Amino acid sequence: MENHSRDKGKATQTDNDDKDDLQSVLTLQRHLLMEAKTLDSDLDFAFQLQMQEAFSASLSVHHPSSSLDVTLSPPSDMGFDYVTLMLQDIERFEMERKDREESEEEMRRFRNDLNRSIYDQNFARYIMNVPEQEWNNYGDNYERPYDGNVVEAQNEGFRVYVKGLVSEERIREMKVTVGGVGVAICDFWNNLVLELRKKLDGAEFMTGEMAGVEAVIHGLNAALSLDLKRVTLFVDDFLVYQFITGRQQPGQSKLGTKVNEVSLLQKRLTYFQPSFAARNDMSFVFKLARDAIVSQITWPVETSNGKGLKETCMICFEDTDATQMFTVDGCFHRYCFSCMKQHVEVKLLNAMVASCPREGCNTEVTIDSCGKFLDPKLVEIMSNRKKEASIAVSEKVYCAFPRCSALMSKSEVLQYTRTVMLVAEQSGARKCVKCHRFFCIYCKVPWHFDMTCIDYKRLNPHPASEEAMLNTLATKKRWRECIKCKHVIELAGGCYHITCRCGFEFCYTCGAEWRNKKPTCSCPIWDEPNIIHNRQRRQ
Repeated sequence: MENHSRDKGKATQTDNDDKDDLQSVLTLQRHLLMEAKTLDSDLDFAFQLQMQEAFSASLSVHHPSSSLDVTLSPPSDMGFDYVTLMLQDIERFEMERKDREESEEEMRRFRNDLNRSIYDQNFARYIMNVPEQEWNNYGDNYERPYDGNVVEAQNEGFRVYVKGLVSEERIREMKVTVGGVGVAICDFWNNLVLELRKKLDGAEFMTGEMAGVEAVIHGLNAALSLDLKRVTLFVDDFLVYQFITGRQQPGQSKLGTKVNEVSLLQKRLTYFQPSFAARNDMSFVFKLARDAIVSQITWPVETSNGKGLKETCMICFEDTDATQMFTVDGCFHRYCFSCMKQHVEVKLLNAMVASCPREGCNTEVTIDSCGKFLDPKLVEIMSNRKKEASIAVSEKVYCAFPRCSALMSKSEVLQYTRTVMLVAEQSGARKCVKCHRFFCIYCKVPWHFDMTCIDYKRLNPHPASEEAMLNTLATKKRWRECIKCKHVIELAGGCYHITCRCGFEFCYTCGAEWRNKKPTCSCPIWDEPNIIHNRQRRQ
């Protein structure tokens, strides 16, 4: 331990000496350049003075009577000023050096904090495993001060999540291709340690796979800068996973060079395990990469409320306030509220679930996020539409009270009813999850508490007015009711073999069930006018 501390001290002293030497060299170089610039200016001034004397002497010989005032002009800057350019380069270099030193110092502090945190966690786990009797006897004597010389992070396993993206965006009238990288480093228990988002230079020449490999390089460099030696790497691009595991060789020379760079970095680790992850497990690092892209396509503007950011919508191409841009959860593509409102409303009118408008992107637009730009009633319709699509036809149940008519699944409403009625399954009574009133799942009417379904139908032979109107219309139009799910079906054309959307197959003429694609009745399977009518409609 003492040798390690002594070596560490020597290394620190050597680094400080190198920094002092570099600073001395830069100061000397600046001083020499300033002297050279002053000397150059003096020489230029002396040359002009000699030219003035020569010109005056020439005038006095050829025109003795004339008097001409010849003024001395300041040193000319017409030539290219190499000295000033070199001074600017030195200033730029010194600024970059200071920024790099500050970054290294910040990273050094971060490493120390990380090591201290790991040390404390390990000691806490050790204390938790001490037997209670031993703790009661010797607990006050337990201590293990952190001396700051042990690199705890090198012995721990860490998870590195990476994502690289290349996207075609728009900045005002200009179409651009930009890229971004997201990196998240977590400890063994998936607690976030460090997150990074960086732009990708040269993204216009990159494929998605190359951006993914670049993200791996950034992630491994970040891990090594923290002195991490045991890394499990997570990627969600299967091709990238194949490249870094060596199961597939990249075809492009540039991509091959990047894959080789990954191989060199992983050799500096004592443990390296790539892992292929699902998109849902990578959403947070995906967002970091998208944020890096967004930072490149926004620009500052002055607004009535002060400074703000503008961004171009990829649908309407209008420059929009960044706060009025909607981000699709999952893919993080961004569009203005107005365009998203129209997009979602059109999908709802066509009885479809809204997805991201970006071509080739199938990410579903979540209901909760639509509240930012949709009317609350439309949000409710969208919620019901999604719920309706998620419930099988044979499982759908609607509340019997017309003013409610809430959609539920049979299992959902049964489970809810069991909380207040133990014999719900046998009785047929169900409690609506929305209006909390009871209804009969068999009779589709408000619950008849004191009678069975047979008694209720005998006492109420005539259906309700709405149901009577539907039955009359069904009889007039010759519609048929599915005996399994009770949905009404109309035969527009074709044969009499009907397959309901619940999956039940039956004869449209008499309602008898079809089994194994064969009828159980003797009704004709088809009628020629229906077949001809159906063909004419298709033509």
